[in-house]
Amino acid sequence: MDAGRISERGSGTVEHAALVVLAAVVAIAGVAGARLLASDPHTPELASALLRKQRCAVRYPDPCWQDPLTEAYGRPLAGAVRGLAPPPATLEGLVGVDYRSCRQARCATPLPGTAGLHLTISNRRTATFVAVREDRAAAAEIDYWIYRPTLGWQLLSETATADQIRALAGTPLLDDADPKLIPLELLLGRDEARFPPSEEPPWRGTVDS
Repeated sequence: MDAGRISERGSGTVEHAALVVLAAVVAIAGVAGARLLASDPHTPELASALLRKQRCAVRYPDPCWQDPLTEAYGRPLAGAVRGLAPPPATLEGLVGVDYRSCRQARCATPLPGTAGLHLTISNRRTATFVAVREDRAAAAEIDYWIYRPTLGWQLLSETATADQIRALAGTPLLDDADPKLIPLELLLGRDEARFPPSEEPPWRGTVDS
């Protein structure tokens, strides 16, 4: 093979790698700049717009990123679901967690102090599963299902009236809000998940996708 051709091919590979690295540096710099702006009270809207575009670019050409609650219920009802959500709480020393990543009591043990309402000692987020049943009166029954390993499921329910849904529609839907809310309607394979008899989900087979 021609030595010149081999040299040209190697040069192209190096240039391609350099372009990839440059693009990564620009993207990282953009995110860092947006987060710095977010800390400035005078530029919150600009920072939010930059961060949203960074996140949305990954899913292009799909619609811009939406949090799971908005995807499942639409923005007004999603705000009510978040606004009425019970705060994380311990029961027999355990907090609610996502069963897909935590099935042991030790991974649902909260950190000492107030930080335990956000993370467990195994670095798991506190989590609550959600299912919504709407009726003809423009109200919604919101079921909050809390899973604690070895203890099973706890149900806390709220009725959101039409007035409440309107009032809570603007509730911020933050990625780091506690607890993390997981819509059962969007959970793939939820009815196929296996649990011991003492932890059998009461919602199995009752939630429509």
